[in-house]
Amino acid sequence: MTDTTPDTESSSPGAGQHLGWALVLICVAQLMVVLDGTIANIAIPFISTDLEIDEANRTWIVTGYALAFGGLLLLGGRLGDLYGRRRLFMTGLILFAVASGLGGLATNEAMLIGSRALQGAGAAMAAPAALALITTTFPAGPSRNRAFAVYAAMSGVGAAVGLILGGWLTGLDPELGWRLTFLINTPIGLAAALLAPRFLAESEPHPGEMDVPGAITATLGLLGVVYGITRAGEDGWGDTWTIASLGSGLVLLVAFGVIESRVAHPLLPFRVFLNRTRASSFVAMFLAPAAMFAMFYFLSQYIQLVMGYSPLHAGVAFLPFCFGIMAAAAIGSNLINHVDPRFLAGVGTLMAAGGLFGFSRLPYDDTFPLGHTEASYWTDLLPFILVMSFGMGMTFIPLTLTAVHHLRTEDSGIGSGVLNTMQQVGGALGLSILATVFTTVLNNRQDDVAAAGASGTNPGDPAAIASQLFTEGATHAFLVGALMMLAASVIVWVFLDVKHAELATDGPEGVHVG
Repeated sequence: MTDTTPDTESSSPGAGQHLGWALVLICVAQLMVVLDGTIANIAIPFISTDLEIDEANRTWIVTGYALAFGGLLLLGGRLGDLYGRRRLFMTGLILFAVASGLGGLATNEAMLIGSRALQGAGAAMAAPAALALITTTFPAGPSRNRAFAVYAAMSGVGAAVGLILGGWLTGLDPELGWRLTFLINTPIGLAAALLAPRFLAESEPHPGEMDVPGAITATLGLLGVVYGITRAGEDGWGDTWTIASLGSGLVLLVAFGVIESRVAHPLLPFRVFLNRTRASSFVAMFLAPAAMFAMFYFLSQYIQLVMGYSPLHAGVAFLPFCFGIMAAAAIGSNLINHVDPRFLAGVGTLMAAGGLFGFSRLPYDDTFPLGHTEASYWTDLLPFILVMSFGMGMTFIPLTLTAVHHLRTEDSGIGSGVLNTMQQVGGALGLSILATVFTTVLNNRQDDVAAAGASGTNPGDPAAIASQLFTEGATHAFLVGALMMLAASVIVWVFLDVKHAELATDGPEGVHVG
């Protein structure tokens, strides 16, 4: 039997240093995986021009990554349980690094989008393994709580860092900068993979227990659902391919559920969901990222389109979010040792809902002729960016802990895979719903503008019209996002009943927690 207890947990003088380096490796991997979802966003216009990618296919620069990442997460989590989490962590990082290099050297559209899909596949291997490795590397109690806090902070900071880094690299050289957004991952990813055996212990493998029918139906089902949700955000929920993709994805997931109830070694053991605290953590983590992604998506465009910020300045505008979530992580990692997760996550979700409600109050002119009205960054944006960052930090830390707490050792990878899947699919679904709200408001107001013009009423300057309509649509989306976060808060307050003292213990999974 392979020894699953790492040297880093020993009482030797270098143990603390080894734990520190282990956490650095895990968090570097998580940061790369998360920031890659947004780092290319600001560079999309330059990529499209350089590689001659038309408007219809531009979204695949982002969607190709999200689709592979979200669709393969469950499979990646289970492969780590079966064949060794460190091995999958290293394999995922190497694949991610190589794919990033291919993207940076891409000479045509197919090569770039193919590399983005490969990046997503690598991320789907590395992300669940990274979270599971924290559980198996750090002893229960303050040490593990701090590690989870830093990991959770990386999950929240990554998207903002991606915007900042993408804006900076693109600004260095419009022709070369977009390539650097990919190439920067290659040396970092390879170095982290090579150092992993030195600081991370391998888990016990269970080869021969692979549920092939479950793997096929789960992967294809998730791909169908993620693609359908993503397409809905672009082409609407009534689009033929949206309906077909969602329908086939759901049918395959139902088939997956039937298969899992009958096989000896299921890809996704249903016992993972039998714990009420864990199940409620999964649901809350399905809703919370949806609202956070909406903030980045709409606010980054608002800052550029309405306020006129450059890409780099738009990225820097989110820098306070990074500081806020890191501060919340430091505070939360100490409080979780003395305060029950329900109170931390409950207050965090309420704060995040308040931040989103603040964004829903951005000023705009809704009377004809439409004038140019914009918010002040210092009074209308910054306070709510900080409130949102503290709220998300206080939310991610306890929910990450409770989602994987008391999992069986052999289920750590799949439990982490489920948590990551909830975040990715929830974010995609939430963003699609909010994009639909935004588009509906925008279309209705455009009809009003057209009617005003036809009746001889001056609707206003075209630039002012565009900025005010965008703001009105975005504020409605932010309001719906706030309601999503409130729903997550209700789930936390009602169902998350584990006590903080229990998080300091390890042991076999029990159905009752608290």
